Amino acid sequence: MATNLRFDPGNQIVVAKASIAAGAPVVFGQIPGVALTSTDTAGNITMKTDGVYQMSVVGADGSGNAAVTAGAIIYLDSAELNVDATNGVRWGYALQAVNSGATTSILVKVGY
Repeated sequence: MATNLRFDPGNQIVVAKASIAAGAPVVFGQIPGVALTSTDTAGNITMKTDGVYQMSVVGADGSGNAAVTAGAIIYLDSAELNVDATNGVRWGYALQAVNSGATTSILVKVGY
């Protein structure tokens, strides 16, 4: 049995992220996750890198309003989840739809 395993896939990891609230979508480099804790006094959060979460998603892309279909790739664009592949970092998959221009709380699978 391997003795060098430190985390199972999706386990919690601690990373440096300033001004993040628990429950927010985050990326560490290109690793997507959800903040399990708010930023602590040392400037760190604990994040989970897999799972399905209820997240606020905007029906928009790099050109403006755009519908989000179930199964679409979701990107973290600044602090907003949407389908903007041009400006965002790949974050997960929509498990429900969002109308063009709307902001809707839907189920999103983290990771890819």
